[in-house]
Amino acid sequence: MKTLKNILRRYTTWIAKVLAPLGPWGVFAIAAVDGSLLGMPVDAVIAGYVYHDRSRFLLYVLLASAGSAMGSLVIYGIGYFGGETVLRKRIPPERFAKIHASFERHEFWALMFPAMLPPPTPFKMFVLAASAFEMRFTHFLAAVFAGRFVRFFVLAILTIVFGPQVVQIVGSLVKRHAWWVVITLVVAATLGVLVWWKRRQPSRVA
Repeated sequence: MKTLKNILRRYTTWIAKVLAPLGPWGVFAIAAVDGSLLGMPVDAVIAGYVYHDRSRFLLYVLLASAGSAMGSLVIYGIGYFGGETVLRKRIPPERFAKIHASFERHEFWALMFPAMLPPPTPFKMFVLAASAFEMRFTHFLAAVFAGRFVRFFVLAILTIVFGPQVVQIVGSLVKRHAWWVVITLVVAATLGVLVWWKRRQPSRVA
């Protein structure tokens, strides 16, 4: 296990060096690649950017969210060419029926909630389902962006408070308490946005 962690740490460090010349746009690039067919240690990279440049954490969150939405368009496009067939082969019929029903009822939330969760959530499967079930293009982009924004915003705040090692802590919590993590993400992101908005409001002088 320690050997695996060392390999992942070196891999993440190497990626960070490759992205360094891109500046803030490196976050957009890594999130776009991760959102497409290639999985990347996007959380660790974003945590590194935020930890070393805390004053621009919101910029990194926005760029990562936009990059993830743009990258997901690759899978969205693939879904129109046999996406439903691929899903039926990879998941049990009962699971397929539940996902289909959730998209029929609330397609936005059916995609946004999985987008909020870090690995090992099979987010790409939900992206494929969204395209296979003909989710509206604008709703698709908005749902991915919103879900990723919540995820990366909370990640940024936790990184500022606890350091970049919080990525491993969150990952282990998701495996054990997925729904509690979802609730915590929503509450934390909401409170964070409210505090940020309140601070930006000009103080009233009596």
